[in-house]
Amino acid sequence: MQLYNTLSAEERAIMIDDAGKQRLTLSFYAYAKIQDPKKFRDDLFLAWNALDALGRIYVANEGINAQMSIPEENLEAFRATLEVYDFMKGIRLNEAVEHDDHSFLKLTIKVRDKIVADGLNDETFDVTDIGVHLKAKEFNEILDDPNTIVVDFRNHYESEVGHFKGAITPDVETFRESLPIINDQLQNHKEDKNLVMYCTGGIRCEKASAYFKHQGFKNVFQLEGGIINYAKQIEAEGLESKFIGKNFVFDNRLGERITDDIISQCHQCGKPCDNHTNCENDGCHLLFIQCDECKAAMENCCSTECLEVIHMPLVDQVRLRTGKQVGNKVFRKGKSDSLKFKHSGELPNTALCTTEKTVDIRQKIKVKKVLLGKAEHYYVKAQVGLFTIENHELNWGDTILISGPTTGNQELILEKMIVNEAEATTAKIGDRITFEVPFRIRLSDKLYKIVN
Repeated sequence: MQLYNTLSAEERAIMIDDAGKQRLTLSFYAYAKIQDPKKFRDDLFLAWNALDALGRIYVANEGINAQMSIPEENLEAFRATLEVYDFMKGIRLNEAVEHDDHSFLKLTIKVRDKIVADGLNDETFDVTDIGVHLKAKEFNEILDDPNTIVVDFRNHYESEVGHFKGAITPDVETFRESLPIINDQLQNHKEDKNLVMYCTGGIRCEKASAYFKHQGFKNVFQLEGGIINYAKQIEAEGLESKFIGKNFVFDNRLGERITDDIISQCHQCGKPCDNHTNCENDGCHLLFIQCDECKAAMENCCSTECLEVIHMPLVDQVRLRTGKQVGNKVFRKGKSDSLKFKHSGELPNTALCTTEKTVDIRQKIKVKKVLLGKAEHYYVKAQVGLFTIENHELNWGDTILISGPTTGNQELILEKMIVNEAEATTAKIGDRITFEVPFRIRLSDKLYKIVN
């Protein structure tokens, strides 16, 4: 009896491409009392593996939470596997706004204590006593009511790239953190306000609405099917989208666009951007927002430290991680001292990367410098930087400083340079110069001359 994956993600991706068949990305959840989650898990794996269903699924005594990828031709057969269970008969399947054949490449079903960790240990709390479900049109209407308070029950890295207009977006990393924070903030509005909530697919709000009713709030509402279902309804019914930006999703896509608005910025250079990436350094794996230019310059890394690590031999990378928890257990999503343009939340006290940080002596010693110009290009293989001189004059033997938000402050003695494609000892205003730079530079970097 096969209860595990026999193919790697890479092998599965090739198989999917060779098959050339449309796959659907969908999600669903149900709160129910499951007596034997382990047997439930095994039965689902056998049924779904036979249908080439892939995804990330959590089961617990309180129910099931699933995000999946299914061959379109097997959709009805998949529905039949759900109908076997009374609590999943007629269950709503939230289909993604944008389908991706590679959204999931393994079938992973895990047994958990809860399908949504809430930090609650209250036996009197009834998770099935939920708030009123609202469809898209009703949700839009209640948002226009001045007596409405709308709360985003997702995490900071989700709401940063997209949210409903006027929503409270708690700066939290887990759902369990948001419950007491919002409860404290809204203590004086248990009876006089509409408490309206939303999340990605509805599962977090299902529990949150029950929690706030348990806390004594009288008018509790939730967006039925979450942002995913809302996006499909407004398109089908021609409604105004009161959600702006991108909806973060927990699969390989990391997001699906709802409107053209870009409300966040690249965490490395600050330009408008809402594309998430994971740091290429497996010892870090930080989730952050990175534009295409920074992605190319930094090779998917969050910092120069991580960039150095990924160019080390694999054996050295593994050695650096030895004895430490793997990155996906210790990293804080979207928060790091290396991210200069991430503004929400407090930064961690510990480094996320596996190398020690270089001490910047410029923080201790006042250095006089004059601006020469800016970086134009970096030739990776040759380790040569191209700069344009916009101010002052530069000579062989000068001490120079290359500075930028990601590069930091790097000091060099200029031993040789090419000026306007010919070797020369002096460069003047308007000249284009190249010289060896033993570290990667970026287009945002500036070139200075140190003067005594």
